[in-house]
Amino acid sequence: MKRREFVLVGTALASLGGAGCTHSIEGFAAKTSRDDGWNIAAGDDKLVDTIALSKMADRLAASRANIHAVLVVHRGKLVFERYLQGSDQVPTSFFGSRVENIVFDANTRHAMKSATKSVASLAVGIAIDRGLIHDIDEPILSFFPELADLRTPESDRLLLRHALSMTLGLEWIESTPATGDLANDETRMYFSGDPCRYVLTRRTVAAAGQQFFYSTGALALVSAILHRATGKPLDEFARASLLEPLGISGEEWSRMGRDSDAGGGLRMRPRDMAKIGQLVLAGGRWDGRQIVSKGWIEASTASLIKATDDQDYGYLWWSGHAAAHRRIVRWIGALGRGGQSIRIVPELDLVVAVTAGYYQDYSPQAFKLQYGVFNDVLQAISPSR
Repeated sequence: MKRREFVLVGTALASLGGAGCTHSIEGFAAKTSRDDGWNIAAGDDKLVDTIALSKMADRLAASRANIHAVLVVHRGKLVFERYLQGSDQVPTSFFGSRVENIVFDANTRHAMKSATKSVASLAVGIAIDRGLIHDIDEPILSFFPELADLRTPESDRLLLRHALSMTLGLEWIESTPATGDLANDETRMYFSGDPCRYVLTRRTVAAAGQQFFYSTGALALVSAILHRATGKPLDEFARASLLEPLGISGEEWSRMGRDSDAGGGLRMRPRDMAKIGQLVLAGGRWDGRQIVSKGWIEASTASLIKATDDQDYGYLWWSGHAAAHRRIVRWIGALGRGGQSIRIVPELDLVVAVTAGYYQDYSPQAFKLQYGVFNDVLQAISPSR
C-alpha cells in the first residue's frame, strides 16, 4: 500500500512572494540575499517559457490551490521560482503538529514527508561508496545480532536491496482514506518500542524481491542499518557526507528513538530540494565534486519493479513517463505526502521541485492538480535544438 508519496488538493493560497524575495516582472528568477550556490538564469534561457510558468503560478494562486512553492532548474540553473501562501502543518515542541497559514519564501523550511526516503537512498549510496556497507546483498539480520531469535530460512533471505526496493514481501498497511492515521502499521511500529523487530515480525505474504509493498517500515530498517554501519545516526551522516557538500544547512531531521526518521522526517528549503534533484541529474556531482558515485545514481534510479499502474520503483526512487512536446520522456522522482516532489527529467536537463499542503486529500482531483503542476512545467520547456 502507498501512503506518503503523492497527495494534493486543498485550501487557500495567494500570489505572494515571500519576504526577502524579489521577482522580475514575469515573476521568475526570484533572488534572495542567501548565497546558496545556485546560478540564477536571468531570463536568458530561450528554451524556457517563463511567461507561461508565471501564468501557471498566477492560476494556482487565483484558484486558491494550496501550493507553497514551485522551482524549475534547467541546464543547471534556477530559471523559475515562486513562493506562495497557504496552510501547512507546523511541528510543535512535542510530538505532533498544528495547522497555520504561512507566507512562504526561499528561506522557509518545508516538510518533505516521504521524499525523505530518496535522500536516505543517497546516504546509502555514499556508505557503499566508502565501504561502510559492503553491498546491497547483505542480509538484513546480519546488522541486528540482537534479533537472532527471528532467524528462519525465510528471514535470512531478506536483503538490504529488498528494503530499498520495498520488496520485503512482509504484510504492511499504511494510512489510507479507509484506515485513517491510527489503524496502520506505521503508527503501530512507532509505538512498539522496537521498530525493527516490529517490521521483521510482520506476516510473510510474498517471496522477497517479487512484489512491491509500500512500507515506511522498510526505512526504519534502512535508518538503523546506516547508523550501525557508519557509527552515526542517518541525519548526522547525511549532513556531513551529503548535505554540507551541497551547501545545504539549517535542515531539520526528526528522530524516532535513537534513529533518524528516514521515512519522512526531513524538513528543508525548496531550493535545497532542487539541489538534491540536480545532484541526481548530474550523476552524483555538484560544483565539480563527485558526492555520490554515478554507479549508485544509475542503480538506485533504475526502474526495478512495477509499483503502480503507471509508476516504477528503484532503490527509494520513483520513476514514470510523461508527454512533452509530442514525445514521451522519462522522469525520476522523490515523492512525499501532501504534494512534495522532486522530479528529474534527464532528457530535458530539467529538475522541478514542488511543495504543498495537501496531507489528507486522496481524491482523484488531488492527484490531477499535483501532476498538473509538473505537466505545465514540461510544456513550458522546449526540447534542445
